[in-house]
Amino acid sequence: MWWLNDIIIPALLIVGVCCFLVLVGFRTRMLTHKTTRTAESMYDNYADSIHKQRKYARDHGGTWKDDESNHTF
Repeated sequence: MWWLNDIIIPALLIVGVCCFLVLVGFRTRMLTHKTTRTAESMYDNYADSIHKQRKYARDHGGTWKDDESNHTF
């Protein structure tokens, strides 16, 4: 049974590593593929109306600004 320890087990390990690499590559390609969707098209479904957003900002002590130049990152 020398062939079991010397040939079969390393071969199974190599096949397992190769399968893992194929699976990871497939998942990476699926998660990073190009899309035509933008943040604006995705979040339009979830945003409140401008009136509700301004009311929310006013109720929470803020002011609504349509100006994007005030953003600090």
